[in-house]
Amino acid sequence: MKFKDRRDAGRRLATALDAWRGRPDVLVLALPRGGVPVAWEVARALGAPLDVLVVRKLGFPGQEEFAMGAIASGGIRVMSDTEGAWPVSERQLEAIVAREQAELERRERRYRSGRPPLELAGRVLVLVDDGLATGATMSAAVKAARSAGPNRIVVAVPVASVEAVQIVGALADEVVCPYTPEHFRAVGLWYEDFAQTSDEEVDLLLSGAAGSQ
Repeated sequence: MKFKDRRDAGRRLATALDAWRGRPDVLVLALPRGGVPVAWEVARALGAPLDVLVVRKLGFPGQEEFAMGAIASGGIRVMSDTEGAWPVSERQLEAIVAREQAELERRERRYRSGRPPLELAGRVLVLVDDGLATGATMSAAVKAARSAGPNRIVVAVPVASVEAVQIVGALADEVVCPYTPEHFRAVGLWYEDFAQTSDEEVDLLLSGAAGSQ
């Protein structure tokens, strides 16, 4: 099974989240950038507001698609269980963290366009991305969201590795993932179109969602 693109994945994912449709306490949080088109479709189907939770993967030098860990707003840092296996010095790691922290702050400024973050306390948070490979990025997102005092955290992704679902499931209250292929390899393999989501597309979707809230 493959998804046509992220919007198609979001529509299919939304059908697995029907129990949360129409509830006033639900808030959908997208992990930019790839999670935003997926989350936009989920929020539209559930009739819920949409916001972003900015998280940055800490990629291994030269092989950035492999996550050593991730950071999120609020000073959250999560390292993968294989951290010690990476031949990366402390100085290299801190340089990677500093670079990704700067990008995290840039994205927060751009995507919010002066809009304050939506209130997370006491709500059901549906955290959405386009897929989970290692689970490191979503783990950082769950920990950051948990610190805001929500009633429940639901992680929702169209596709994930079995291992990532287990890792994230230990942190979230619920994981909704319609597709966990046995031979996962990479998120992009399960999409016909997995072109990088642009800042412009994120701006467009978030501004449209803000206008409807």
